Amino acid sequence: MFKVTIKQVDRSLEEEIIINCHDITDEVLDVVNRLKKNEAVLLGSKNGETFRIGLRDVYYIESVDNKTFICLQKGVFESKQRLYELEELTLGTKLFRCSKSMIVNIGKIRSVSASVNGRFEAKLLNGETVIISRQYVPELKKRLGM
Repeated sequence: MFKVTIKQVDRSLEEEIIINCHDITDEVLDVVNRLKKNEAVLLGSKNGETFRIGLRDVYYIESVDNKTFICLQKGVFESKQRLYELEELTLGTKLFRCSKSMIVNIGKIRSVSASVNGRFEAKLLNGETVIISRQYVPELKKRLGM
């Protein structure tokens, strides 16, 4: 069992996470890996410029006509990476595969409702609706605690 302590610091100081442990176990390494995943960034381009995109800003990632797009509140960016590569990069984060052509951010879902043929519809915070294919519905329910 871990003891968790959170200390709020002044904004002028750098945020840091310190792990005190007796041994560097697989459990400790798992925590470290999860923390590192949360600070991961994706690269997306728009109008000839390349931007760093934080995972927490992503609403969904979609593949259309062999192109991959990263959709945020502030616009859509194209990624040079394929959907399966981005899925591997986002494992262990709030992003999960919800259909053959899309990865959605659980943290950006406002509501979900059952749809036809065992599928679900997820309404996002930005008002858009995405379809959760029936094979991914159990994972969605698990992640949302349904």
